[in-house]
Parts: sequence; C-alpha cells; structure tokens
Amino acid sequence: MQYISTRGRAAPVDFVTACLSGLAPDGGLFVPEVWPQIELAGVNESYVSVATRILSAFAGDAMSRDEIAGLCERAYASFDHHSVTPLVQDGPNRFRMDLHHGPTLAFKDVAMQVIAQLYDHVLKARGRRMTIVCATSGDTGGAAAAAFAGASQVDLLILHPHERVSPVQRLFMTTTGASNVHNLAVDGDFDDCQSIVKAMFADRDFVSEVGLSGVNSINWARIAAQSVYYATAQAALGPDRALRFVVPSGNMGDALAGYVAARCGLLNGFEVMCAVNENRSLAELFESGVMRRTPAKATPSPAMDISVPSNFERLLFEVAGRDGDAVRGVYDQYKQSGEAVLPQTMRGPLGCTGFASQSVTNAETEAEMIRYLEETGELICPHTAVGTKVARDLPESDAATVILATAHAAKFPETVEAVTGRKVPLPERCDDLKARGEVFEQIANDLAAVKARVRGA
Repeated sequence: MQYISTRGRAAPVDFVTACLSGLAPDGGLFVPEVWPQIELAGVNESYVSVATRILSAFAGDAMSRDEIAGLCERAYASFDHHSVTPLVQDGPNRFRMDLHHGPTLAFKDVAMQVIAQLYDHVLKARGRRMTIVCATSGDTGGAAAAAFAGASQVDLLILHPHERVSPVQRLFMTTTGASNVHNLAVDGDFDDCQSIVKAMFADRDFVSEVGLSGVNSINWARIAAQSVYYATAQAALGPDRALRFVVPSGNMGDALAGYVAARCGLLNGFEVMCAVNENRSLAELFESGVMRRTPAKATPSPAMDISVPSNFERLLFEVAGRDGDAVRGVYDQYKQSGEAVLPQTMRGPLGCTGFASQSVTNAETEAEMIRYLEETGELICPHTAVGTKVARDLPESDAATVILATAHAAKFPETVEAVTGRKVPLPERCDDLKARGEVFEQIANDLAAVKARVRGA
C-alpha cells in the first residue's frame, strides 16, 4: 500500500512514512494510491477487531497485523465504554453516536490514542526522535497532549488561538505536567495557527532540522482511524440499512473519514451533511464552488470556528480525477488572493460525492441545546447541538440518521450553564483536572517566533 500527494509532486511512500511525515513534501496531503476494499464490520465484532482490520488494510506491508492489534488494544484500553463509540437512539429512526468516551472527552481521542501508540512503537524501533507540531481549535490539542504526554521519542508543541478555546479545553492541553508537552497560545484565530503549521512544513530545511511531524487531521492516520466508527455504526444498525450521517464540521477530517469508509466498501452508500456554525465558508463552498478565507467569527462552538478546512483538499483531489496539478493550481490561487473559484470540471463531480453542508446560527445553537434537554433530559455540547439542529431540519427519509456527538457537554460548562441553566460536572475520571498546575505561554502570531520556540523545545 503506497500513498501519494494531492498535489502530485511527491514520490509515493508507505503507510508509516506518510503518517510520520504528516504533510507531503510538496505541500499536499497523503491519500492511498488505491482504495483498499475491506469487508463490512460484523454485528458482534469488537471495536478493536474492526480497527485492526481497517488499519491493517491501510498499512499494507508497512506493519504486521499483530503490531496493529497491539496498538489498538493499548489505545482503546483508556476509554470508559466497551463499545468505544456507542450509539444512543434519541428519536424515531435517529441515533446519536457518542465519540467522547476517551480521556479528554472528545472525538479526537479516538484517533489520537492510536497515533501516539503508532509513533511510540515505530520511533523506538528505528531509534528516532521527532518534534510534533499541532494546531488546534480546541479538542485536537488536548487529545494530543493526553496521548503523547511522557512519550520518550516525541516533543509535542501545541498551537491554540489565545482566548478562543474553552477553559476546560485549554486545561486538557496545559495540565499534563509532562516535560515533552509545550503549549503556545497564539495571538490570532485557528486559521492563523493552521497557517503557521503549514508554513513550517513547507520549509523542508526546517522540517529536516527539527525532525518535524504533525498530528492534525492532515495526518492520514487520523482519517484512517476515524473511518472505523462509521463502519461500526453500519454494523450496529444493520449491513443493509441505509444511513445518513450529520457531522459537526470544522477541519472536515471527521466527515472525510466517512467518505473514506464508503470508498473502502464499509458503508451501505454514502450521505454526509456537514453541519457548520456561523462560520459558513464550507457551506458556501459546496453551494457556490468558491473557496474563500474570511475572518473567523467567535461562536458558542469554538472548535468549528474555521474558514476553509484542510481536509477539503483530499475530497477535491478525488473530484478532480486525482489530478494533482489541478489541485495545486486551486490552492496556489487561494494562497495568493484568499479566494479560489473551483472550475466546473471540479464543481460538477463535487455535487455527486454525497456531501452537503448546512449552517446554524448562534441563536439556533442555543435554542437547540435547550430543546434537546427538554426532549431527552440530556445536556449536549454546543458543537453536537449544531449537528442535532441540522438533523432536525432534514427532510424525512427511509435512511437512519446518525449524528456524531463530538464532545462531552462538560468540556463547555460555562456555555452549557449559561444557555440551559444546568451545571454539568466533569466525569469522575477527570475530577482532578482543575487542580492540576497549568502551563502555557503566549506568543505572537508570527512564523519566525514560533519556529524559534520549536527549535528550543
């Protein structure tokens, strides 16, 4: 199994190299050279078994099945539900898939725990050390900090937008006490953090100098690991049952994982609605074919305050007929002017992918949090509320609707209490979070300043 770049100017690499590299040398994202066909998950098959089969298919000869089974067993031992990503029925023909049973109460744990095990295993075997840089809009940073804290072969630097993540999200990043985890609060928004990370990866001399790698959703291992819970949802609801997924979307990695699952034969069809907040660039992109960077608005769902999501590039590569030159042309135009109009040769196929997008206002998000509590007796986080609101507005269908619940309500206690009047305590396993010492440093929105800090890690 080989991996190629979406921009067409990087040599094919194996699974391990693609994962350790993060971004391709030409600035593109890695995708499989061919889509492996994988047997549907069995209704009684364990999550670890399904994950082992899927990741083994993506790994090819780069890792043995036994190695991957060991990684998965260790990764999911820390989750507090035996199903890892259980389904809960919350309405007629409608289900919520809870992705927040990991150590930092967010869906990012599902993939990040696997990635940390993968890096630790491979780097020890090769006698190497790497520097991981991670941009986060809230949850990725905490998941990475929990997964890599104390790792012997990795230094982790987390870039988050200063005062643009919830206090609990920040605590999961900044309280590990691990000497190999460093937190940088950037004076900017998430798109600024992501741009700095991409610019560092574009400097190939710098990449070599510090042994740079990335675990954002640009990392193929994240996508591969997240495709597993789509497969288990299909198995749980029946292999012949049509499903449609509603995915609260920021960087679009979670939604793209569903597309990957479908391409590999793990779903009975494919339909994904990307639910976005008032930062509706993704919705406009699907509607008009215009990719445009706009300043991110602050919303109750801050992890989704993103302009153009990185993982759209992988989808664009597919709709462009895997033409790397065409994809590179679009992103070069976007980089120059902050806007790119997709050619009709891409726009047409984009409409046939099974993707769509719908936006929700701040007021609608808050009203949905209240309504969901009244209907079910359960508190949901504002990101999940964006998804349940969109699901509520979908036309009736024979397909079962599955909403991805991306984070526990306790990650946003201030917002939840302000909107619903209810306090939401952290689960017992996180009781000591607020008592831990918090360590982070504020830094300018400046590439040179961040590079200097990375060198000093």
